This record gives sequence, structure tokens and C-alpha cells, in this order.
Amino acid sequence: MTTLYVSDLDGTLLNSNQTLSPFTIQTINQLVSDGMLFSYATARSYQTAKKVTQGLQAPFPLIVYNGACMRDNVSGEILLSHCFQEDIHLLLDHFLNNHLYPIVYAFIDGEEKFSFIPEKCTPGMLEFIESRKGDPRIRIIHHPKDFYVGQIFYVTLIDETDKLKPFYEYYQKQYHCLFQKDIYTNQQWLEIMPQGTSKAHAIEQLKHIYHYDRLVVFGDGENDIEMFQLANEAYAVDNAHEKLKAIATQIIPSNDQDGVAQFLKKAYQKL
Repeated sequence: MTTLYVSDLDGTLLNSNQTLSPFTIQTINQLVSDGMLFSYATARSYQTAKKVTQGLQAPFPLIVYNGACMRDNVSGEILLSHCFQEDIHLLLDHFLNNHLYPIVYAFIDGEEKFSFIPEKCTPGMLEFIESRKGDPRIRIIHHPKDFYVGQIFYVTLIDETDKLKPFYEYYQKQYHCLFQKDIYTNQQWLEIMPQGTSKAHAIEQLKHIYHYDRLVVFGDGENDIEMFQLANEAYAVDNAHEKLKAIATQIIPSNDQDGVAQFLKKAYQKL
């Protein structure tokens, strides 16, 4: 029986410093070398995921943007992407007419970009953008019409909870929406993706690559619920959200205690 192991990154595989410990890197590299099938599924982009997982040497496809894209870990090739239809223009109209200015992710002339109007950004958005300083995906715009360019696949707002919640409630059935606070900054995020986009859906696509029989996953946040429901076994780190712990197969040590790597070391050696 072939088992695929999939871990979330932030708050799960990554420690509180947004890095991988030497133990986690060494353990996963060795297990993958021994034949373990392993991937990760994250809300991060390919670029920032690769940066914080530097040292991992496994050639697994990476699930990024909460499942909106899947990319080859070696070549960077896009293996899967979900883009909005033209109705995304109505959503952008709705935001802009209410003086909400998002960060919009799109493929423009074959390149991945995220667009924003600096003078309209909230403090939370500016903090996020500053953390991406030097990122080649940055596309500064100064007119709302430039949000509509390219194949849009991801829209993010970082603002006050009371301002964003009505839009989450309005769009949650039309699109795949995530409404949660960032674990590092405690800023409120509203993330909107095409309907059918999720970590779970992307993991199902991995079955065509890995042909696995059994799925084991690890996570910490509410955006991991769907992949927990999909999995044969699902393990929540000790620092996980209570909703995720409630549906977990078992609680394992926290992200700062190398909980995932410790589990993998014991579990894979038993097979």
C-alpha cells in the first residue's frame, strides 16, 4: 500500500520563526531518499514557500495558494492552476465601489504577478508587501482599471474584521473563501479563490502523479479542514486551531517541537 504524506507549512511544518529546523530538514530528506512520498500544501506562493523550505531536497510537486496552483519543485513548472472566469470583474467592482483595494494575483503575459495600489493599502497590506520586498512578482499600479489585467486566480484583502466579514458572508457560497487571522501578525485576511479550489482538491490531483492508496495529512488551521476530511489519517499539531483538533485522528507535538518530522520518523520506519 502506497501512502502520501502532506503537511501544511505555517504553524505546522515551519516553526514560529517561519523556518525549518535542521532536524526536520534532515529527517524529511532522509525519509524521501528512502522512498517516502511527501508534499506540502500552503497558502504561500511558490516563491515564498521555496524560500522558507530551503534545504528540503525532495522533488515533490508543491501545492501553493491554498490549492489554486501546483508547481513542480525542481523546474517551477505550473502543473495545475485555477483561474477565475470574467465574473471576477464584478467582484472587483464590488470591492472598489466600497473603497476596498485588494491585492490581486494573476498571470500576466505568462508571468505570475500580484498587483496593488500603494497609496490605497491598509497598514496590514503594507506590512505584507514589505515582507515581499524584491519579489519579482510585485506589480505596482496606480489606477483601479489595472487590477483587471491578466488571468486572475487569487484575491486578498487585509483589513478590519468588521469591514471584511460582510463580504466573506456574501461571497462564501459563490467562491472558495478563507476568512481568518494571520498566525504571525494577527491581521484579518479575506482570501478569495475560484470555486472548487482547495488544498484537498489539489491533493486529489496528486493521486494522478503518485498513485497513492492512502493519504496522511498534518495541519494547524481552519484552511486545513477540507484536507483533514479527505485524508485517511489527519494529525493536528498541538498549537492547532480547536476546530481542527476536533476532527483530527490524533494531536501531535507542536510546530516548535518538530511534531511532523518526529511523527514521520516513527511512522515511516514502522512500514
